[in-house]
Parts: sequence; structure tokens; C-alpha cells
Amino acid sequence: MNQSNAETIPALLQRNIPRDLLMAVDEALMAGAQRAYSAAKGMDDGHLPHVVGQLRHFNMNESFYRALEVGNSAPTPIRGNGLVTGRAGIFTLARFNIPLGFWTNGRRSCTRRQMSFANTALEPLTQPDMFDHYVEPAEAVAFFVSCFSGSIHNHPESPTTIQIAVPNRDMSGWLFREPLDAFQQRYESECPIQQDRAIPTLKRKTITQEQDGGKK
Repeated sequence: MNQSNAETIPALLQRNIPRDLLMAVDEALMAGAQRAYSAAKGMDDGHLPHVVGQLRHFNMNESFYRALEVGNSAPTPIRGNGLVTGRAGIFTLARFNIPLGFWTNGRRSCTRRQMSFANTALEPLTQPDMFDHYVEPAEAVAFFVSCFSGSIHNHPESPTTIQIAVPNRDMSGWLFREPLDAFQQRYESECPIQQDRAIPTLKRKTITQEQDGGKK
């Protein structure tokens, strides 16, 4: 079996993105979303969804930046509505928010679509008849996608799920996506089992007998 046949997108993500970074991003995005909702309290219901949406963008961008910075992932500067991206191995990492179920919303950003073209090289991994054409790329893109309830009154303070997602070249579909908490379990399943090489030995008890055959 050659390398291309053995490779998978989840394995490629695991090899390039440390688990500690994934955990930091997960916590950071949750915290950013909660700060956004708290800051929006008291606003009129008529525009509360729009206010929360804007505050989510800014607060979650800041939290994402800090997680990338702590993870030594070279985050790009925070600039208004611009994307914050980082780097882990071959992957450029970015984020966006969507209403739960509306994955096509990710394509609205021209910048995200341009970034995703790098994943052309990953597409053979999802099409067995193209395995022979696969060469591990020097560049790829993965997104952290925070999915929120469609109703601002239905648990709006935090995402329903945060997923790690790898789009195809034009973001018209997804080569791989999985909830972040489930993906983190893959690291645990890959941990080698350390064998206990200690060999117990029994100490020989010396019994001293007296000359008359009695024991001391």
C-alpha cells in the first residue's frame, strides 16, 4: 500500500494540528460568543440578532487570535472585518460563523473561496479512483465553523456546535467536517499503549533452623 492509499484527511489534520491548539480554539470561540451575547443585552429586540452577529464577529476574532498566538500559530493582525488566519503545519486556519444547517453561507466570502483553492490537491483523498494522483501538498486550508441556532432566543449565547471543516476547491462542498469535540477524540485513540515491562520478583525468605530442628 503506497502513501496515497493510506492517507486520509483526518490523519493529515492530526499530523499537522496539535491537539492543544484545537482545545484552545474550542474554548476561545465559546468564550468569544458568550462575551458577544453579554455585551448585546439590553438592545432592542428589533435589531438584537444583527447586533449579536456583529459582536460575535469581533469578539470571536479576538479570541481566535489569542488562541493562535498562544499556540505559536502566527496569527495575522486583527483588522476590522478582515479574516484572522493562522498556520499549523501545511494548514492555514481560519474561522467563520453560520446559522445551524446553512453551510453554503461560508461561500459568501470571496477571500475564503480564494483560500480554499489550495485544497484542490486534497480532493483525490475523497475519490478512490484518483488516489494515484495524490501528492501531499505544501498548502491546505481548514476552517473552524461555529454553528448557531437559527433563533436568537434559542440558546444564543454559545454555538450549538463548533466543527473543523476542510472545503473543496471552490467551497461548493466539504471534503471533511466533524464536530471539534469528536475530532479531539481521534488523538486519544491514536495514543500508544505503554507496556508494563516491570517483572515482579518474589523475595526468598530464609528460614533459619536451630540444631534441634526448631524454627526461630
